[in-house]
Amino acid sequence: MNQIKKKICLVIPSLQAGGMERVMSELATDFSYRTEFEVHLVLYGISRQTFFTVPENVIIYKPDFGFNNEKRLVNTVRTLFFLRKTIKSIKPHTILNFGEYWNSFVLIALFGLKFPIYVSDRCQPNKSLGKVHDLLRKILYPKATGIIAQTEKAKDIYKGLKLNKNIEIIGNPIREIHLSNGIEKENVVLTIGRLISSKHHDKLIELFLNIGNSNWKLVIVGYDHLKQKNSEKLRQIISDNNAQERVILAGKQNDVESYYLKSKIFAFTSSSEGFPNVIGEAMSAGLPVVAFDCIAGPSDMITDGVNGYLIPLFDFDAFQKKLEKLMDYEYLRNELGVKAKESIKRFTIPEISKKTLDFILSGK
Repeated sequence: MNQIKKKICLVIPSLQAGGMERVMSELATDFSYRTEFEVHLVLYGISRQTFFTVPENVIIYKPDFGFNNEKRLVNTVRTLFFLRKTIKSIKPHTILNFGEYWNSFVLIALFGLKFPIYVSDRCQPNKSLGKVHDLLRKILYPKATGIIAQTEKAKDIYKGLKLNKNIEIIGNPIREIHLSNGIEKENVVLTIGRLISSKHHDKLIELFLNIGNSNWKLVIVGYDHLKQKNSEKLRQIISDNNAQERVILAGKQNDVESYYLKSKIFAFTSSSEGFPNVIGEAMSAGLPVVAFDCIAGPSDMITDGVNGYLIPLFDFDAFQKKLEKLMDYEYLRNELGVKAKESIKRFTIPEISKKTLDFILSGK
């Protein structure tokens, strides 16, 4: 007798190159390997890109119409109806949606349906989304079956805002990066992230050049986002300092792993995060990390002075000193890197996947 599989419906605007998209793709992949589940993935955003791939047995749904911004209201309503019709046809046992600007949209689309709906913001937990979105969250989030918070701090903030009574802390899954004898380490300080203002790549370039160690390079992997066009600004800073040989803008990369493996230090000057995957991946690759202690995320992975360095937010002088110290002392890089690789194992994909499944199938 064939076992009736439980239907899990994962909902996200797209699988473009980004942190929450990577997490969703990894959860979809892990869930699909479990024979007791049938995994459905609904992509409903404007672009519906698929930078990340999922196994063929994951059933993917996309609207059969394009999203024309000139008819934004009409296409938004069409998307709401697409979501509602698609979810009703799937009849899932549970639904999980990612995206702080999208959770309310999905809750509106599915209003009145009896399926369990779990949502998760993937940004700085105390970040205002604007008056309209903040109001929608207060009204709609309590109607969700539960909320996944990425950190203890996020849970405390959500409880204070009375967004929901059922909140579970589940960090991001961090894929294991195996050290390779085939890739030689270079004197590279690496950072990875979209080229947006909150990442402060301009200040990272400045403090790196202030150190003045010509034996090292700074490599920035990332691409323009949110229409900010920061790559032009960064290229100008590099040009003004004649630093084309020392500061490399690598753009969007599919093979990010090779960058971790050939680098010696990971630097992260972001001031706004939910749970930065790249810090975890860098630690998995055995890299010592220097990061700002922003409101949530880095402190859940880094213990200052033990497996990396946490710097008070916007203290660029302190950041520069710790980065220079790591560049100068190989033994320190090795010591912190070994501890980083060991400590990040608590966020393995199977472990986080199991926690997520337990929560979204709990029905409470």
